[in-house]
Amino acid sequence: MTGATAACSSTPPGDENTPRPSRQPASASPPGPRVLLAYFSRPGENYYYGERTDLKVGNTQVLAEMIRDRIDCDVHRIEAVDPYPQDYEQTVARNSREQERDARPAIVRLPRSLAPYGTVLLASPIWNVRAPMIMTTFTEKFDFRGKTVHPVTTHAMSGLGTTEDDYEAACPGATLAEGLAVRGEEVRKAGDDLDAWLRRTGLLRG
Repeated sequence: MTGATAACSSTPPGDENTPRPSRQPASASPPGPRVLLAYFSRPGENYYYGERTDLKVGNTQVLAEMIRDRIDCDVHRIEAVDPYPQDYEQTVARNSREQERDARPAIVRLPRSLAPYGTVLLASPIWNVRAPMIMTTFTEKFDFRGKTVHPVTTHAMSGLGTTEDDYEAACPGATLAEGLAVRGEEVRKAGDDLDAWLRRTGLLRG
């Protein structure tokens, strides 16, 4: 689990009429007045420059709170019905099983609707090059048509991982816009890079 372990769902095969998201230039502005930041984060034992460290607050939660403090957005934390272990190796093993089985871990609660939102930020760690499979559970529950989707990740080495392709497949009819990847160990020092990304994407003005 590198800095963590990405995932999103895939569109069912055989539906050739399902619209595919288009790629949006980084400079484009969000199409709607409201922004949703939906994030999954895991505290506990985490990767730290090849070693391990115990985090009371997960790296993705730290980044999500930094975003929340900078822009006007609603925030929804994605939580597993069966919480992930505090132990790093146990979480790695569980994630491997979930990826192999293409699992959909159950979520404690979901937003009632994404209808009010023009822009959705999907934030998670990267586990084994993908977002955790619980992000797939989330994206499959909603209609993303007409929305702008930004992948946001914390990672050790994998950047955005496969999230761009995964969310493109999982969110038919959406516009996939520029993502943000922050190394987990450096997330608390990422303010300048975060501000630059928020301005490039039009999420932060002025």
